[in-house]
Amino acid sequence: MTKKLLSAGLGLGLLAAGATGFAQEAATAATAAAPAVAAAVEAVPTLSAGDTAWMLTSTMLVILMVIPGLALFYGGLVRSKNMLSVLAQVFVIFSLITVLWAIYGYSLAFGGEGKFFANFDKLFLMGITPDTLSSMLKTIPEYVFVAFQSTFAAITVALIVGAFAERIKFAAVIIFSVLWFTFSYIPMAHMVWGGGLLGADGALDFAGGTVVHINAAVAGLVGAYMLGKRIGFGKEALPPHSLTLTMVGASLLWVGWFGFNAGSAGAANGIAGLAFINTILATGAAAIAWITAEALHRGKASMLGAASGAVAGLVTITPAAGFVGPMGSIVMGIIAGPLCLWGVSGLKRLLKVDDVCDVFGVHGVGGILGAILTGVFCAKGLGGIEPEGYNMAHQVWVQVESVLVTIVWSGVVSFVAYKIADLTVGLRVSEESERQGLDITSHGEVAYTR
Repeated sequence: MTKKLLSAGLGLGLLAAGATGFAQEAATAATAAAPAVAAAVEAVPTLSAGDTAWMLTSTMLVILMVIPGLALFYGGLVRSKNMLSVLAQVFVIFSLITVLWAIYGYSLAFGGEGKFFANFDKLFLMGITPDTLSSMLKTIPEYVFVAFQSTFAAITVALIVGAFAERIKFAAVIIFSVLWFTFSYIPMAHMVWGGGLLGADGALDFAGGTVVHINAAVAGLVGAYMLGKRIGFGKEALPPHSLTLTMVGASLLWVGWFGFNAGSAGAANGIAGLAFINTILATGAAAIAWITAEALHRGKASMLGAASGAVAGLVTITPAAGFVGPMGSIVMGIIAGPLCLWGVSGLKRLLKVDDVCDVFGVHGVGGILGAILTGVFCAKGLGGIEPEGYNMAHQVWVQVESVLVTIVWSGVVSFVAYKIADLTVGLRVSEESERQGLDITSHGEVAYTR
């Protein structure tokens, strides 16, 4: 009997030990599997109400940049007889490009892989429903991402208007806009943001230094050359008719730019906060630096200089907004102010071009500066956020390469698009129409009644 009890006790002990060992092994296996399970859960796209709300707000802010911000900024810089024509061009371009973006632009820019274009898989926004989450920003609906990106496309095309204002046919503006949007904006957006050539090379462009500003500035410069100078340019004064409206427009641009830059974080997170504060600091620094240089050179600080300096700061910080630290953004703004002042004065005289609203002097010079300095001030030692495997010399070269590609690509496409517009409807209005003003001759209306 005792032997039986001992045997039974020994068996129960072994069973308990085995069970304990099995439990420990199971626990160890579960612990080891936990990170993989967590990663799998984390990888599943999940809608974030906060991110969605911020991206909807950012989209509205960018719309505010274009209509009325950009329209009033440019409108104030032209003569009163052409005010309405600038408003009409900006407004209609915004309407046109947002529609084309939904029909084919989004698909070609973000619809799949490719070096220069994506594909037609999302033509007419096929396959997208209210429940579809963006493959690019996995916490927001794809419709929201489509809408946000449509405003970037629209403002880029609208920026070009300032270079050839006061002398171009309205029909030519429309034809050029469709062609340039299709063959310059879309491929540049894909190459940088959609998984194309420049993005694969490691080019950094947080919110559009190359895609938006350099791209548009080069197109504006080409257009200014191809249309020729306004009647009386260089012989008589052609002053802005309302610096009040220009200041209002610049202020709306600054406010809307928070959606442009901070919205490019794609979420309501710390990077959005970084881009937000950088947008404040670089802009303020550039405005002060511009009027300081202006006062030293000309003896007076002007309101137009302050507004132009602010826009120069906004342009320069755009590619760097989520990559550089606040102190880096201030330095970039300080450099941007005087350099863009030279861009609208000394460089403009060297180029011998009638760029009415100084699109190239501000957006071109500022965009190039910002794109290159992004490669410098993203360094961790300078307060920035380094990309993986960062080397300053290599990154700066990549940034320069992206700038050169943008200049060449936009320059060639712009020349061809203007030529097609010229051959179909003609680029420039008649001398009589130009003297009378485009408001009445192109639109049958006037901005102001007497």
